Amino acid sequence: MPGQTVPVTAVRPLNDPGQYDDLVDSWWDPRGRFAMLHWIAEARARLVPDAVREGSLLLDLACGGGLLAPSVAGKGHLHVGLDLSPTALPVARAHGVVPVRGDVLRLPFADAVADVVVAGEVLEHVAEPLELLSEACRVLRPGGTLVIDTIADTWWGRFSSVTVAERLPAGPPKRLHDPALFVDRCALVAVAERCGVRLTLSGLRPSAVDYLAWLVGRRVGVRMLPTSSTAGLFQAVGRKDPDPSLDRGRPA
Repeated sequence: MPGQTVPVTAVRPLNDPGQYDDLVDSWWDPRGRFAMLHWIAEARARLVPDAVREGSLLLDLACGGGLLAPSVAGKGHLHVGLDLSPTALPVARAHGVVPVRGDVLRLPFADAVADVVVAGEVLEHVAEPLELLSEACRVLRPGGTLVIDTIADTWWGRFSSVTVAERLPAGPPKRLHDPALFVDRCALVAVAERCGVRLTLSGLRPSAVDYLAWLVGRRVGVRMLPTSSTAGLFQAVGRKDPDPSLDRGRPA
């Protein structure tokens, strides 16, 4: 009608972290927009070793609502989660994570304090993923384990994680990812090695059978299965060289 005001729906910028605050009530909804993050967190936890010493520290970078917590609760680590989101950290605390608010590019921790450092679903959200990697290696103790999952900078990474996944139930909210930030696997491996961590990469995908069962309400979660291709969603795991003299810290 003439003169009628048409409401304008705001379009989120790509990679806007405010989406996590908007969806804070969805962190622990098994059928919500973060459902796939639960499945990936379970797969991530499989790479986390049991503690080998008293007081072992697991540092969970960009911990969000603490989705890793149930899967690592019996491994013997003090689970400290770091995130910038003021809404996610109280949720993480409620699930047993010790929350710290901070920037993953400038970790507020001393060198070599963590027995395990986990960087799950975060490298593809920062402009300087290799700086994040260097920081993760810096705070990792010699002999400690680094665990990563992220998205490869390939056409398949863009197609599978944006074109397809953002249209699927349980997939990420639209515009949550900026494909320009997806991760160069060769650079990731090279920088980690210069920091004393030799990474092994493997791909990751949801079980199609489990996903169909989840869609019709017959499963609570979906298994993430390893694949030989790392061209899409992938995991990386490595152990920091136990000889401190080989830890060269930040790359030049």
